[in-house]
Amino acid sequence: MALPNLSPEDRKAALQKAAHARQARAELRQQIKGGALSFAEVMSKAEDPIVARMKVETLLESLPGFGKAKASKMMEELQISESRRVQGLGARQREMLMARLG
Repeated sequence: MALPNLSPEDRKAALQKAAHARQARAELRQQIKGGALSFAEVMSKAEDPIVARMKVETLLESLPGFGKAKASKMMEELQISESRRVQGLGARQREMLMARLG
């Protein structure tokens, strides 16, 4: 798939939009890590583009008491691909996560 040729203004706008999304995801991760948001609250916002595009593994790693090893182990146990994003979770995967963390 060839990338479209963007004008300098369009390219700048796209870069700003991407930077804003990264910053919003970082703020969300900080809120989760600090305990301001629970896993259930985050999953209830799954339609929000910032939450929807977050990788499940990153979300799990943001939870208090979770690190890379614990998040990877849970993903493996629940048979969730490491590249899966929140918006791509199936109903069963969502239910299993909520049963464990909700």
